[in-house]
Amino acid sequence: MKIAHHSVVEIHYLLKDAEGTLIDSSAEGEPLTYLQGAGNIIPGLEREMLDKSAGDKFSAVIQPEQGYGARNPELIQTLPRGAFGDVEELKVGMAFHAQSTGGDPIEVEIIDIDGDDVTIDGNHPLAGVELHFEIQVVSVREATADEISGGHIH
Repeated sequence: MKIAHHSVVEIHYLLKDAEGTLIDSSAEGEPLTYLQGAGNIIPGLEREMLDKSAGDKFSAVIQPEQGYGARNPELIQTLPRGAFGDVEELKVGMAFHAQSTGGDPIEVEIIDIDGDDVTIDGNHPLAGVELHFEIQVVSVREATADEISGGHIH
């Protein structure tokens, strides 16, 4: 069976950046299972998966626009330390849940602290990164009606 819209797909993957640095891998664990066409994986990889079959192995390079987007400088802001409420010790690398100006939930990371000024970045950590995948398709099956209506695997 070939991967098509509403296929349930299991893959093993290896993900590196353009310099060859390992970002993520399923090699030591269970395969990633997703519903094709439901937006469960990044658009560029979903497009690359079409028409593949169980047993297929392939490489794919996904540009930022089809991955996690380009870096948006507007998502980097400097806030006063008081904006973090009761958090006593702030450190670079700490992550917080916040709301975007549009009211959507967003995760932000502290990227710099200078006195009472705390700089946060709301970009996805892989925004602006060219993604290099090595994929092995483990299995493909038709999704159930419940999986299709729910938009995810049961």
